[in-house]
Amino acid sequence: MSNAIIAAWNMSLEGVKAACELLKNGGEAPEAVKKAVNLVEDNPGFSSVGYGGLPNRLGEVELDAAYMDGSTGYYGGILGAKGIANPIDAAIKLSKRHLNCLLSGAGAEQFARIEGLAFKNMLTAESKKKWEEALEKEKTSPGAYRGHDTVCVIVRKDKHIAAGVSTSGLFMKEPGRIGDSPIVGAGLYADSAIGAVSATGHGEDIIRGCLSYEAVRLMEQGRSAQEACKTALAAHIARMKSKGFAIKDVSLVALGADGSFGAATNLKDGEFTFVYADETHPPAVWTISGGVQHIAAR
Repeated sequence: MSNAIIAAWNMSLEGVKAACELLKNGGEAPEAVKKAVNLVEDNPGFSSVGYGGLPNRLGEVELDAAYMDGSTGYYGGILGAKGIANPIDAAIKLSKRHLNCLLSGAGAEQFARIEGLAFKNMLTAESKKKWEEALEKEKTSPGAYRGHDTVCVIVRKDKHIAAGVSTSGLFMKEPGRIGDSPIVGAGLYADSAIGAVSATGHGEDIIRGCLSYEAVRLMEQGRSAQEACKTALAAHIARMKSKGFAIKDVSLVALGADGSFGAATNLKDGEFTFVYADETHPPAVWTISGGVQHIAAR
């Protein structure tokens, strides 16, 4: 089975390039996930992840991250932590535990310190300025700022599949709010015998459908990665609509153990981008056209 990487959003491009080089030089799937996610976390230009992440209503950057190893079934995550320079590193370390693998707030921060992980002030001058501007705007337009994007990376190295996610969550979120990203089955799910899926978008809507697990379940039934993403998302949208509940923006990316890859979104054509690479496709940004229907190279 050839190596492959898929990652949500064009902000992942440089990280995917670096991860591809790591794999070519003998690196393993967990290392490649870490490398790709770290490069997004460290870049203050990406204001929805890591350093420079947009803060909550109190001006604090709260971080969520998770990692799942599809070969062992082990999973780790952090929720609502502050100051951890690379949240995915903490999630990967936690994934080696059988118990106490999902830690929140001060507990996650204490674990990271014990493990010797780096800490820093994650609020940059630019993200603080955006927060101050949002406070003023919300006086007249409540809910005007709800930006979000999650870096989602799935790597297949031979028969080993692993997935990792990292985010600072919704801009101007309520303190302590947790989205889908660190929740296994919602933000990500990986099984090396089947495939892996990760999600980005409105976390509450993703959690309501356990979308990553649902798409992996469909792959287990024989669907390709693309068919599984499309079917899971479309069914969730229809099911919630029947209850009078409108799903906002949600997107999925997937790699199958069978070599397939896929993505789906309910955003408008061209709005959702992802990065894909394998041994015959160099790292490149792709877009989806036709809603949840088709993928087109960009």
